Amino acid sequence: MRGLSTLALGGVILTGGAFAEGDALPGDPVAGKQLAGQCRTCHGLDGLARIPIAPHIGGEPVAYLVHQLTAFRDGRREHEMMSIVARSLSDQQIADLAAWYSGHSIAVEMTADPSAAPEACVDCHGADGLALIPDAPNLAGETNIYIDTQLKAFRSGKRTHEVMSPIAMELSDQEIRAVADWFAAINISIEQAE
Repeated sequence: MRGLSTLALGGVILTGGAFAEGDALPGDPVAGKQLAGQCRTCHGLDGLARIPIAPHIGGEPVAYLVHQLTAFRDGRREHEMMSIVARSLSDQQIADLAAWYSGHSIAVEMTADPSAAPEACVDCHGADGLALIPDAPNLAGETNIYIDTQLKAFRSGKRTHEVMSPIAMELSDQEIRAVADWFAAINISIEQAE
């Protein structure tokens, strides 16, 4: 088991926009918790997704959460629900939400030998599904439906990312399902960090 209070499938490297990696506003996790009430139906108040098409966001890194919310708000990433929800968020509200959700820790329980993890994924997402780099999301415990959908979006060009797009373009449906099933089989728990 490994706890992590930093680091959902969907990495997007942003160019421009309100935030750059080093100059994100400091977030207030208390204010973020209040704002997270609007997120709880899909992502849960603790960041453990309640529906299979939503990613777990508890324990993701601040920079990753800020990038994703800013991309939804500014139209660089589109989703029928998230684009609407994020459109009204200020930079400070995004920082507050990121502070709240990143303040959670993730514990994993491996159900398979980590040496059998999908080779193309482990350098960024870790053999245990916990991201090793700030721009990669955790994949541990995500539903296979969510991972499958996102990989196919990268493959088709519906989503673009300088690393994920070329990787996904090389994957067959069967390989995508195998990757999705591998990470979905990892048991996780998310708790507010002390």
